[in-house]
Amino acid sequence: MAGNTEPLSPRAKLAVTAGRAAAAVSRAAGRGSGSVIGGRVALKLDPDLLGRLAQHLDVILVSATNGKTTTTRLIAEALRAAGPVVSNALGANMPAGITSALAGGSDAKYGVIEVDEKYLAGVARDTTPKVIALLNLSRDQLDRAAETRMLAEKWREGLSGSKAVIVANADDPLIVWAASSSPNVVWVAAGQAWKDDAWSCPSCGGVMQRPGDDWFCGECGFRRPTPSWVLHGDYVLDPHGSAWPIHLQLPGRANKANATSSAAVAAVFGVPPQVALERMYQVQAVAGRYDVVSFLGRELRLLLAKNPAGWLETFSLIDPPPTPVILSVNARGADGTDTSWLWDVDYTQLAGHPIFVLGDRKLDLAVRLEVAGLDFRVCENLDEAVQQAPPGRIEVIANYTAFQDLRRRVGN
Repeated sequence: MAGNTEPLSPRAKLAVTAGRAAAAVSRAAGRGSGSVIGGRVALKLDPDLLGRLAQHLDVILVSATNGKTTTTRLIAEALRAAGPVVSNALGANMPAGITSALAGGSDAKYGVIEVDEKYLAGVARDTTPKVIALLNLSRDQLDRAAETRMLAEKWREGLSGSKAVIVANADDPLIVWAASSSPNVVWVAAGQAWKDDAWSCPSCGGVMQRPGDDWFCGECGFRRPTPSWVLHGDYVLDPHGSAWPIHLQLPGRANKANATSSAAVAAVFGVPPQVALERMYQVQAVAGRYDVVSFLGRELRLLLAKNPAGWLETFSLIDPPPTPVILSVNARGADGTDTSWLWDVDYTQLAGHPIFVLGDRKLDLAVRLEVAGLDFRVCENLDEAVQQAPPGRIEVIANYTAFQDLRRRVGN
């Protein structure tokens, strides 16, 4: 329990020290933040370190296919109204990165932790969270992660009987199926723009009926639960029916949905919606996402989109034509090496935009755009794309490692 903890053992202290040293060496060598290698070294010396570091914290876990880094940041900001917070704010969301983050939180009250979907059950077992926020599940990295229904089943099994409060999106059938094994669920109507992974019932395999915002299975009766928290336009409706305005610097409906789930999490710890939402306004960008930067005399907005659902949400954010758009796609280990997901994205929504294509898999993307009937140019690098783009702010959309490449190039 938080507040009832024993000091770290000599072994755990040694593991933390060794992990910090490894991270420092990695940073000095220019290989990133060092959080992952630091956590790996620490866990090698003390395999139980993650649990030891979490024992004095009220832990909140956040998992989803899309939006978990942003939601983690919003929850962390909201909970700072109630006490110090430690968080893996840069998105290192597997056990090693989480361990590194918690190692820096000895004085914290709350641990707000983003968790990769594949590792959620294991991290929940190790950290005994007070709250687990489940936002959405859709196809992503199918060469690495399980098919979405299988992943929902693993979550359901791993969270069965959990003592944590589960804050779950009532609009995603896969999330509802995963959360329904838990005795204490707070349902949030956060919406679901991408529905192509939720047409079959996760309970029986039958065809889902989806009239309006509702959904149900006509064969087994599995259906959308009644939400306690609701995103309604620019307002959050709390369980008492009070409406609280959402004022964010982050763009788009998806981030209002993230804020709604974050307000529901904060309320578990006694932070009122008004206070939580006011604190969320301070968040301008999240690990480079949504940043506007100057490069080669042009203004670029950096947007991350890693899978079909993420690209759909991102298309709704960008300025209308004739705003130039740069698209960059890689297929490295952190992205998933299978690019077949490109064919699930409706790129026709970019019609009218001047489009410039780059990245390791620029030719895969070019074929997809050709089939969609769009005009585009293939470029060797960001510099060439920016120099060819017509006037105006440029929207730059990239998947994970392509996004990191671009951030390094623009010095962000």
